[in-house]
Amino acid sequence: MSERTIGIIAGNGIYPETFIAAARKKVAGVKLVAAGFHGETKEDVAQLVDAMDWFRVGQLGKLIKFFKKEGVTEAIMVGQIAPRNLFDLRPDMRTLMLLARVKERNAETLFGAIAEELEKDGITLIDATTHLEEILPEPGHVCGPKLKQRAIEDAEYGFRIAKETSRLDIGQSVVVRHGTVLAVEAFEGTNDCIKRGGELGRGKSCTLAKVSKPNQDFRFDVPCLGALTIEACHQAGVNVIACEAHKTLILGMDEVIELCNSYEITIVALDGESL
Repeated sequence: MSERTIGIIAGNGIYPETFIAAARKKVAGVKLVAAGFHGETKEDVAQLVDAMDWFRVGQLGKLIKFFKKEGVTEAIMVGQIAPRNLFDLRPDMRTLMLLARVKERNAETLFGAIAEELEKDGITLIDATTHLEEILPEPGHVCGPKLKQRAIEDAEYGFRIAKETSRLDIGQSVVVRHGTVLAVEAFEGTNDCIKRGGELGRGKSCTLAKVSKPNQDFRFDVPCLGALTIEACHQAGVNVIACEAHKTLILGMDEVIELCNSYEITIVALDGESL
């Protein structure tokens, strides 16, 4: 038998396949079991794991039953579920019971309740950065052109504002320009926030800041940057991205670097403790 069996709760994007590749590389003999979601998870994830089944958002009881059948003892959440699908829940009985006891329905409380349900069946939810430490940037310049002082000041300003909005559980991203806040992420997601900020900034010299929440639970929600983020920034006129060092996953690093160099977009990683 395999030494470890990890259940992958797989959302959209390349995050699931990035984790799968890293786990295969770092954990000898690991068995990987994926739970995919209709309309979200890439179908080819099934070719990369040892077992996979498909669910609708809200079928928690069915998902746990599948994991137990496959011998899963650890689970990891990788990849987002589009906000629109969270409003199209078709909850089973276990999910209904979970929702009934959650008073504030935000990401932290809902995912915390899911972790508790998994734990009841002997499945431990692990950090979503597990085995991905190599793509968590160190403080400093990551890629793209070197920044001038004015751009550094905007990056630091946006970072501080994003820390405050995330503390209030509004959103973890903001777009700023020359010391003015143009857009704050809320329910719409990062890419729509980027688009709105770019429009208000007239598509020029804007900065995106993306951070983690204070005391963020990294089992549920890790700030991520990828090629789609860079494309959105390019379209909106955002030419600087300030992310949080050690706490932001850069997915598809080679493609991100190539795009940043092509579009002259700079990524800088800031240490929140020093600002």
